[in-house]
Amino acid sequence: MLRPDFPDVTIPKIRFLEEKGLIAPERTPAGYRKFSDADVDRLRYVLRMQRDHYLPLKVIGQHLEAIDRGLEPPPIESVVPTVPKVALSSDGTPSPESFARRSDLRLSRRELMKIAEVSDELLNQLEQFGLVQPRPGTGHYDTDALVIVQTAKEMADFGLEPRHLRAYRSAADREAGLVEMVVEPLKRGRDASASARADDTMHQIAALSVRLHATLVKTRLQQS
Repeated sequence: MLRPDFPDVTIPKIRFLEEKGLIAPERTPAGYRKFSDADVDRLRYVLRMQRDHYLPLKVIGQHLEAIDRGLEPPPIESVVPTVPKVALSSDGTPSPESFARRSDLRLSRRELMKIAEVSDELLNQLEQFGLVQPRPGTGHYDTDALVIVQTAKEMADFGLEPRHLRAYRSAADREAGLVEMVVEPLKRGRDASASARADDTMHQIAALSVRLHATLVKTRLQQS
């Protein structure tokens, strides 16, 4: 009953939790344990709190005590990174501020797959087609990588595989090339504010580029 959700569960693990007083199955006269539906639900709660929220057994025990007394356990706060809010313009497209944002989120491959709820196979395909990659030199993934993987997963639900998404990567490369063509001369300015002016220009043109792209797609679909 538990292994579909907790494939690593073992008899010694269950007995350990019993020794810690977290579960107390009924015993037959011969000493065999008898687990009721309530015992299984209780055990499932313990295993989920350990796996998904990394709670220590002492804290889980306090939760169970509260439940036994008819109380609600304390709310569980997320212990995994979440996607930072991105500044959006009034029409829903990214604003220049969103392009200026620099992600300081660092996720391991395992964390990325767990948070995005994707398989290793899907992530491998996304990397194979150049849609996502870890940060150079660190092996970690940032917020943008997480957004890409989550979006690709949602698109996969409609039958769009990573190989189909290469067109988006190619279009992004071309649009980024146009932005860089405009910004590059600004970077060569000799005054102290040249770099800041180039960055500001890049962020504004990038936001306009995304708005134009999104609107053109919308217009094309409305005509079909």
